[in-house]
Amino acid sequence: MINVTIFDHPLIQHKLSIMRQKETSSKDFRALVSEIAMLMCFEATRDLPLEDVEIETPICKTTVKHLAGKKLAIVPILRAGLGMVDGILTLIPSARVGHIGMYRDENTHQPVEYFCKLPKDIEDRDVFLVDPMLATGGSAIDAVKQLKKRNPRSIRFLCLIAAPEGIEAFTAACPDVPVYCAALDEKLNENAYIVPGLGDAGDRIFGTK
Repeated sequence: MINVTIFDHPLIQHKLSIMRQKETSSKDFRALVSEIAMLMCFEATRDLPLEDVEIETPICKTTVKHLAGKKLAIVPILRAGLGMVDGILTLIPSARVGHIGMYRDENTHQPVEYFCKLPKDIEDRDVFLVDPMLATGGSAIDAVKQLKKRNPRSIRFLCLIAAPEGIEAFTAACPDVPVYCAALDEKLNENAYIVPGLGDAGDRIFGTK
């Protein structure tokens, strides 16, 4: 699949298998979302450019590698995307955080936007758009459209689990946005939930169901 990376790292797969289990508590589920997001971020940032910088160690002066002035932003799709933010901030504590709020219409299964707040200098930043699930792809596609109105330097989309239908829709609508995913599942069911999936990520993160 063009522009889609599916991680096969053993730690990611192991943690994801625990998340899928219905008896996993909200506390453990939240922790696992954060941990997997951190591991995915480690891989998704592999191609960030570096530059040479001269420093002085306690022994001598030397030239080391430093991130080449990149400004980063994390933008979760509310509310489930919030669960992925802290894990990424653990690796990139200087990143700014924006928010895009959407909910899924229960009848049409289409996204409805209700909130968008982004860093003022978003046009100077590379954005990590995050949401645990890529089901129909509607919310992620709409979030990318909202981001592109503000002209960020680049956008990458990180999710934990995707359905083939969501991948197809997203890559068709946003071919220039790389997708990073921990697992590609079988399909969507009649209610547009991912099968086998892990249920409603937002409800399981916040214990609301």
